[in-house]
Amino acid sequence: MRLPGTLVWAAVLIQKVVAEYGMAHFSEKDRSKGKDYCIFFNSQWARLPQDLGKASRLQLHDLTTSVLCLPSDVPEGGFPNQIPMVMRGNCTFYEKVRLAQLNGAKGLLIVSKDRLAPPAGNKSQYEEIDIPVALLSYTDMLDISTSFGEGRLVAMYAPDEPVVDYNMVIIFIMAVGTVAVGGYWAGSRDRKKRYMKHKRDDGVEKQDEETVDVTPIMICVFVVMCCSMLVLLYYFYDSLAIWVIGIFCLASSVGLYSCLWPFVRRIPRCNCRVPENKLPYLHKRPEIRSLLLSAFCVGVSVTWMVFRNEDQWAWVLQDTLGIAFCLYMLKTVRLPTFKACTLLLSVLFIYDVFFVFITPFFTKSGESIMVEVAAGPSDSSTHEKLPMVLKVPRLNSSPQALCDRPFSLLGFGDVLVPGLLVAYCHRFDILTQSSRIYFVACTVAYGFGLLITFVALALMQMGQPALLYLVPCTLLTCLAVALWRRELPQFWTGSGLVPAIALAPITQTTAPPPDGSAAQPEPPTEPMHQSDGTPQEPQPRGTEELKPN
Repeated sequence: MRLPGTLVWAAVLIQKVVAEYGMAHFSEKDRSKGKDYCIFFNSQWARLPQDLGKASRLQLHDLTTSVLCLPSDVPEGGFPNQIPMVMRGNCTFYEKVRLAQLNGAKGLLIVSKDRLAPPAGNKSQYEEIDIPVALLSYTDMLDISTSFGEGRLVAMYAPDEPVVDYNMVIIFIMAVGTVAVGGYWAGSRDRKKRYMKHKRDDGVEKQDEETVDVTPIMICVFVVMCCSMLVLLYYFYDSLAIWVIGIFCLASSVGLYSCLWPFVRRIPRCNCRVPENKLPYLHKRPEIRSLLLSAFCVGVSVTWMVFRNEDQWAWVLQDTLGIAFCLYMLKTVRLPTFKACTLLLSVLFIYDVFFVFITPFFTKSGESIMVEVAAGPSDSSTHEKLPMVLKVPRLNSSPQALCDRPFSLLGFGDVLVPGLLVAYCHRFDILTQSSRIYFVACTVAYGFGLLITFVALALMQMGQPALLYLVPCTLLTCLAVALWRRELPQFWTGSGLVPAIALAPITQTTAPPPDGSAAQPEPPTEPMHQSDGTPQEPQPRGTEELKPN
């Protein structure tokens, strides 16, 4: 008989409430220092103290050769004032803990090779048992066996989770800084390209990457690809994760090169070129310094890939490469109108909310697809983590940090998607001479939305779709500024990207030529139009510079 859906989910919620993460502190008899390991316990069997100082340090009885299901599995003398450690399987949790309690045990650790599940029972069983029972992972059991001798002690406790972790400050600075720098760089680069275009300069700037204007069709294709890739990763995580890691290494190398090259090319030395050759990639004679920079960027990516599982420091390289990738994308991808910005942010807003809040109703584990993929499934055989996130280790010691989520994560999409709107605002500011009010307002709104996300995360204690808070904050702020300045039609269509001074006929007083002939005035030029219908700046000959500000 199948329960109604609401009752099923109510049962799942109750199961989540009684199952808690805790810590098992192992140490030697003659040593004060030890090590904490993650345990998963059910407080309905028995509660654990919140402080390690109040927890009893008891002798551990290693019985991992047995599952403790029959009285014959109990050693002679039982477990007086000890905590036995046994393997999971062959019988219920109640049968194991009952045998342990009847033979003098003060607790029970059950080693599980599978995913840690709450050691459940029924009401009468809970009333009969008064010793704590917890699950320990098989990997941790192996580490305990090699790290501690025969006389090891164990104390089980469950400290409260901190409301706020200070690593959120680091993530906030990285995210807002990336959005602000990327948006500013994109707008300034667009202005420089226009200046070079008027100067008719075919020099160094022509070698830079061309921007890609996003169209509605591209937005639809992009969202469909995101949905498909996320679902595929959920079902075939182990097979696809290594491919995502390889793509990230390649893309982040290009991003790091793009960010460092403007600084490297200002170095006056080492600007000689490769000698004449017929090699496939070197026949254009690139500069030696560009090749050295390319090798450096590839080396950084390869170093991260090799040591990506070193949790103590590899996250620094991942965040560095991730920020470089985000800056490169903000500089290269361009939303031409506020209409396109609204479409992209609105569609991804729905996408983010659906895969975080709605998909738990369809998954067997009750976890959202987005959170499972971002943090890596706990039952993954490779234990790989996707690198498409900014990650900072938790600075507060807690069971949640030790067991479930040792890092706080923020996806690249939560930086890139609002960042494209910030970049559009900066370009609009520059080319309408509006003192960067749109850029500043949108950047502040992004920071405010990120703070709301952190508050929601602390209150709900579950993964949050950041775009749920970032999209309304940034879109509504930009809309309010445009209404206040009475520029909404221009801001919506992007027609404000052509300053009025550029549309007027440009006259120029020229000095008479050396031969004494009269100078001919330049004829006025008509504004040109781009393929999407928005007017393009005219390019009158003889104009040395056309800078709005």
